[in-house]
Amino acid sequence: MKALTNHPLQSAAWGEFRKKTGIKVIKINRTQITIHKVPHTPWTIGYVPKGPLPDKEMISELKRIGREKKCVFIQLEPNVLIENSKLKIENLGLKPAAHPLFTKYTFVLDLTKSEVELLKEMHPKTRYNIKVALKHGVKIVQDNSNEAFETYLKLTEETTRRQGFYAHTEKYHRLMWETLKNEKLKMKNEKLDTDKLTAHLLLAKYSPNSQLSTFNSQLVLAAWILFVYKDTLYYPYGASSSLHRETMASNLIMWEAIKFGKELGLKKFDMWGALGHDPSTNDPWYGFHKFKQGYGPKLTEFVGSFDLVINPFFYEMYKIADKIRWALLKIKK
Repeated sequence: MKALTNHPLQSAAWGEFRKKTGIKVIKINRTQITIHKVPHTPWTIGYVPKGPLPDKEMISELKRIGREKKCVFIQLEPNVLIENSKLKIENLGLKPAAHPLFTKYTFVLDLTKSEVELLKEMHPKTRYNIKVALKHGVKIVQDNSNEAFETYLKLTEETTRRQGFYAHTEKYHRLMWETLKNEKLKMKNEKLDTDKLTAHLLLAKYSPNSQLSTFNSQLVLAAWILFVYKDTLYYPYGASSSLHRETMASNLIMWEAIKFGKELGLKKFDMWGALGHDPSTNDPWYGFHKFKQGYGPKLTEFVGSFDLVINPFFYEMYKIADKIRWALLKIKK
């Protein structure tokens, strides 16, 4: 079985972080599987996020682990483009996932292009918004301090409350940052070890009255956590303030993230999720999709998400319970 570890969620550092959250991590041929307890039951669910394309050998090993760990099913979300796949799910006993965790699509930007090329390929409105942010005096800084992270947490809470979506817990974010944060800022001429997964925090700072304020007293309008791994920059977490939306701070922080990736010599920027082709304007994620699309990335499609069912009876029960759970959460929201 050929294993690939070219995604942050298959890195050793991510495995260490998940262990800290109380999740069991199992490795087979350098592929990580996490085992998650189903509350109030003896059952579990297995998960192989962004792993290799499964083959019969891998499926056989996963079935063995699934039976041993009392998994109802194991979800696989291969980090494989659909154009490069010869996956035949009917030959492997897989089913399309009942509840995919990753989107099937993402946006990927080519960082080997020059800044001039990248700006040229942006949507005119995106270029304009970057200029607006610069005109307002918005400044983007990389700040991996504890103080900056506390600001990120506050903005994350505000963002989830404002936009009405569910995010990971504060404990999850703290453990993730504690495990993955880059201990020191990249200094001039210092090479970052990109074979190790690292997290970096960018802040967008702004002063309504720049003539009277100091840099440290500026408001933080956006805070993003970026991952660096192998040859790719990732944007998994972002938060923003409802204040001073007219400054277009988020447009500038994205552009500075792109330049940060280029400075590190990375080849790609994976924007961590997108809707598909011709998305509905009524989709709650449409605005976020359009925001990313404005930077001229390529819409990239993966093979999708699949369930390897270990216990057919409890799998059907789980699907029913999961639908009820999400219906109740929507009513509560």
